[in-house]
Amino acid sequence: MLKRIFLILLQVLAIYIVTFMLLHLIPGDPIQVMLGESASLADQNKLRMQLGLDKSIYLQLTSSLVKVFQGDFGVSILNHKPVLEQLITAGRNTYILAGASLLIALSFGLMGGIISAKFHNSAVDKIIMSISIFFISIPHFFLGPLLILFFSIWLGWFPVNGMGSFSSLVLPAFTLALGLIAIIVKLTRNCMLELIDSDIVRTARAKGLSEWAVLINHVFRLVLIPIISVLGMQFGSLLSGAVITETIFSWNGIGMLLVDSIQTRDYPITQACIFVIALSYVLVNILTDFIYKVADPRMRTGKIA
Repeated sequence: MLKRIFLILLQVLAIYIVTFMLLHLIPGDPIQVMLGESASLADQNKLRMQLGLDKSIYLQLTSSLVKVFQGDFGVSILNHKPVLEQLITAGRNTYILAGASLLIALSFGLMGGIISAKFHNSAVDKIIMSISIFFISIPHFFLGPLLILFFSIWLGWFPVNGMGSFSSLVLPAFTLALGLIAIIVKLTRNCMLELIDSDIVRTARAKGLSEWAVLINHVFRLVLIPIISVLGMQFGSLLSGAVITETIFSWNGIGMLLVDSIQTRDYPITQACIFVIALSYVLVNILTDFIYKVADPRMRTGKIA
């Protein structure tokens, strides 16, 4: 456990350092963004000194790391507000969006996969799989505007963007969820088809259980492990996909905050956003391992055949 915690801290630290160095090496000057290119050199140097940007990159990195370990992400270069306050607000919105997307994906994905496996090679199976392939192939930056065009502009059911009401969550959540739904459908269907003729299923049928009882109580339980694995990996994709989705739908989350901070060269916010996303990846992997042990008792004893 201690070794794992050390490796986690090392990974997050390495990501933070690489991000810091890249941000300071890319072209662009936050001072010119704030004051404009017409500002005098004296004013630029004065502001640069006030913000600590006149120091060497190594001194800035050391100072930034010390503050991060103290739980202080500094203040925004542009609005001078504490980064942590903005991060908490944006993070809450992003996790609401990611959680809603995950719930939608699980609900529709598992249901679609079970139905597709139950009616294998039928018209229902072919329709479900065709729809799955369609949504896997569409990137978020295209799917989002497509949903806006159809459900907002043509039908007028949902707002185009913003966070004014619960209905504002529907389109961005489905934009993130549809690709994951397709992945869960395919995985559930394929795993269930592999297990549907196994010994445990034949024994359950011999006991006189109905076909649906066999599918749900026996086959589906064995499918949970690969589904948990995929969800653990795909949750990180939800966070990275939120960068595009939040920008399209003007959803004030970490993704939108990250894009805005990169455009304005607001280094503290950019570093904090990437730090939180990286930390989320790591924590989700730990949570996935824990859920493995809960879902499959064999993993608690290491007795997996």
